[in-house]
Amino acid sequence: MKVAVIMGSKSDLKAVAPAIQRLKEWEIPFEAHVLSAHRTPHAAAEFSAKAKENGFGVIIAAAGKAAHLGGVLAAHTTLPVIGIPVKSSTLDGLDALLATVQMPSGIPVATVAIDGAANAAILAAQMLALSDTRLADKLAAFKRKMNDDILAADAVLQQEIAGI
Repeated sequence: MKVAVIMGSKSDLKAVAPAIQRLKEWEIPFEAHVLSAHRTPHAAAEFSAKAKENGFGVIIAAAGKAAHLGGVLAAHTTLPVIGIPVKSSTLDGLDALLATVQMPSGIPVATVAIDGAANAAILAAQMLALSDTRLADKLAAFKRKMNDDILAADAVLQQEIAGI
């Protein structure tokens, strides 16, 4: 299955890049598109409505300001939608966070941190890994590496503290 990475504006690419890098690293097929909840509402709705039949398993939606891209996409599909609020305004992304996380009952959008694209890709991978053992193994290795890196950093810290 593929992941759809939908940006409300091409300017969101910088914020979305960590997700794309992670998807590439784990060899997860994806497509990235610019679709706006407000400027191309029909195209966004049509993409979302056909996403499952087009081979997508998860949709990642990134938008700044008070754009409701994640909610618009979620309204037209049964696929999981992960929202990335993008820091792009004078409100430092708080408007995007609230617009993404505050969905009405029945239209859930899983929301990561402001500019949290890397976590959006990890969450999408975890969803796809429910039916993909190869991907589940990559996620397990990723978690082990994080664990090992922190324990190694702690060992170095203990040596440094001993020398104080």
